[in-house]
Amino acid sequence: MLIAEMVDPFDSDDYIYELKLDGMRCIAYFNDSSVDFRNKRDFKLLPRFQELKDIYKNIKHKCILDGELAVIVNGVPVFSILQRRSILNDPFKIELASKMNPAIFVAFDVIYFDGDVVVNKPLIERKKLLEECFAEESSKIAYSRYIEEHGIKLFELAEQQHLEGIVAKKKDSLYWFGKETRDWVKIKVMTDEDFVLCGYILKPNNMTSFVIGQYDGSELVYKGHITLGASLRKLNEYKYSIINHSPFEHTPPGNEKAVWLAPELVCIVEYMPDESIERRQAVLKGIRDDKLPMECQVGE
Repeated sequence: MLIAEMVDPFDSDDYIYELKLDGMRCIAYFNDSSVDFRNKRDFKLLPRFQELKDIYKNIKHKCILDGELAVIVNGVPVFSILQRRSILNDPFKIELASKMNPAIFVAFDVIYFDGDVVVNKPLIERKKLLEECFAEESSKIAYSRYIEEHGIKLFELAEQQHLEGIVAKKKDSLYWFGKETRDWVKIKVMTDEDFVLCGYILKPNNMTSFVIGQYDGSELVYKGHITLGASLRKLNEYKYSIINHSPFEHTPPGNEKAVWLAPELVCIVEYMPDESIERRQAVLKGIRDDKLPMECQVGE
C-alpha cells in the first residue's frame, strides 16, 4: 500500500500515528521454518541481511507482514548505511557489515494471517492481529507502536529526536495493493524526492555535482544539480554507462562540461520543504535499486 504526501502535522480522532523509519520498505513472508524479504521490485533481500534469517522464530503464526528494514545507530535509523548494505555481494563483506551495523525488521501491518488474506479488515483490527503474530520481540524484529489523536505532539517529538517524521493512518482504512490514497499520509521533518541520475560535473576542491532529471511522460526533463552528498566514490559503487551525448533533448546551459550517463540510476534527494525555494538544503541521500527511472515523473 502506498503512502501519500502531506506537509503539516494534524490531530484527529479518526487516525492513528506512528513513527516513520528512515529505512527500506519490504514485505516479509513468515512460516514455521523460514523468512523471506522482498522489496518493491520483488528483489530478495535476505542474502544481504543474513543476520535476520532466524527471526521466523519470533513469529508464532504463518503470516505476511509489511514493514521496514532499518539500521539504527544511537537510536536513529541511518539510511546511508542500510543503502550501502543493500548492494553488497561479497559474502565476507556482508558478514562483516551485519556484525558492525546489524539490521532490524519493524513490522507495521499484516496482509496474511494463518490462512486468511486480511486486507479487507480495518487497520485497527489488523494492528491487533499484528501483535498476535509475535511470540516475542528482539533487537532484530519488532512491531511498530502507535498513538491515537495526538499527531502534532508525536511529530514534534520526532523532530526533536532527529527522526524522519511520522505516518498518519485512518483507523478504518483497508489495505490497498499498489494504490495511493489519503488513508495513509506521511508527515516528514525532511522530505525527499526521486530523480534520474543523468551525469556528473567535476568541480574545484575535489567536489562533484550530479546532474539530475525527471520524466514528463516519456520525455526526460532537466532538474538541476545536486552537490551535497554527491561523489564519484558513491557513484562507482554502482554499474553505470557513460554516453557521448546529453540524455536530454538539448544540453542544459551550464552543463557543457558534464560527463553524461545513460539514464539508468535513480537517486534520492532529501531537502527541507519550503514554498519559496524549490529544494532547500538539498543533499543526496542515496542511490536506490528498487525503482525504475521512468517511475521518476514530474510532480509525483
